[in-house]
Amino acid sequence: MYKKILVPLDGSKRAEAILPHVKKLAQCFKAKAILFIVIEPGHLLEHDEIIGMSIYQEKRDQQIKETESYLASLIEQFREDGIKVQTLIGHGPVVNTILDAAKSENADLLAMASHGRTGLSRTFYGSISAGVLQRIDRPLLLIRSRNGE
Repeated sequence: MYKKILVPLDGSKRAEAILPHVKKLAQCFKAKAILFIVIEPGHLLEHDEIIGMSIYQEKRDQQIKETESYLASLIEQFREDGIKVQTLIGHGPVVNTILDAAKSENADLLAMASHGRTGLSRTFYGSISAGVLQRIDRPLLLIRSRNGE
């Protein structure tokens, strides 16, 4: 049923709450897990920070290295369980980049954790999972993570 499962992550333990579910599904369907992180260009700068292009590029390169290292640490967990896994890094607005990756990777399922923001926090920051849910064109497994779980 599922051959490729796209798993958007953000480096947090709360986002990683989806991983046990993905592992079980991948084992059951002999599917490949695609661990995916989006780097937003605007998050490389501090509030009102102005820097030269070379410093911006250094920050971007450092963030990419840190992201690759994080994803590499997760790969072993999947391989130890006999699951095919690959990693992917996207750049751009998070929701659009996740949707584009689902299409370009021909993912059969998108699996992600909702951080469960409510009230003003949700209004101010929006919700990645809600944005994906409203626009996704394929099955979505969405779990709610709480308190770092």
